[in-house]
Amino acid sequence: MSDNEMSEDELSADENAPPSTESATPTTPAPADLLRTAADPDLTEDLSLALLKRPDLPPEVLEQLAKNASALKSRKVKIALASHPHTPRHVSVPLARQFYTFDLMKVALSPGVPADVKVAVDDVLISRLKTVTTGERLTLARRASGRVAAALLLDVEVIGTKISDAKTVARETRVMQTALENPRLTEALVINAVLRPAASAALVHAVAQHAKWSCRREIRAALLRTEHLSLARALEFSQEIPALLLHELLASSRLPAQIKDQLLRENPAKL
Repeated sequence: MSDNEMSEDELSADENAPPSTESATPTTPAPADLLRTAADPDLTEDLSLALLKRPDLPPEVLEQLAKNASALKSRKVKIALASHPHTPRHVSVPLARQFYTFDLMKVALSPGVPADVKVAVDDVLISRLKTVTTGERLTLARRASGRVAAALLLDVEVIGTKISDAKTVARETRVMQTALENPRLTEALVINAVLRPAASAALVHAVAQHAKWSCRREIRAALLRTEHLSLARALEFSQEIPALLLHELLASSRLPAQIKDQLLRENPAKL
C-alpha cells in the first residue's frame, strides 16, 4: 500500500476524530486577501487546511487554491478541497479522480459535499470496483454509500461464471453478504439490483433469505419477477400477494414456466 493510501484503521480514526472547535480567525478577511493567500506559492499544508475550514469561502478562492501546486502536494488538502461545499464541480470531480479508494469513499460520505458531486465521486469509485482488492471491496461493502454497496451486489455476477477458485468464490460471496448489511443500502437499490439482467442467482438467493430484506413486500414482488427464485421461496412470497396482482406480476416475470404455472395453480385469480 502506498504511503499516501489510507488503511481501514486510519480511515476509522480519521472518521471518528471529533470536529475541531477552533475558529479559524476572529474576523473574516476580505476576498482579495483570501485570494492572495490561496495563490501564495509558499502556502503550507497547515495554512491550506486552516483556510479550507472556512465554510464561507467563495468559489473563486477555492478555484485559486486548486491552481496552487504547492498546496496540492498534500493529500489532505486535496481531500478537503474536493469536500468543501462551495468548491465548483469542475474542480472537485477531476480532483477526486486522482484519489485512492478510501479517499473517494470519504469524499462521497462527507455531509457538506453537494449531491451531484457525491454521485460523480461514487461513479468514479464504482468504475474501479473490478480493480480493487478483496479487502478494499469488503470495506466498501460495509461502509460506502448505498449506491456503491448496490454496485457490489451486482459485481458478484462473476460467481460461478468467471471464477473457479472456491476460496475466491467464498470471498466474493462475503462481499455480497456484507453489502446487504450496509446501513446506507435502501429498499429501492436492492429492488433495482435484483431486477437487473446482470443479477446473479447468488444475489437473488441471498436477498430471498436475508432476515431484513426478504420480509419486505415490494422486495418479495421484485424477487418473483427474477429468473433465479426457488420454487419454495416463490410459493412462500406469493401467498401474501393478491391473486390478480400476482397474475399481473408473473406476466412480466422471468421465472421458469413450470414455477409460474405452479404459482398460478396455487393462487387462481377470482375474476
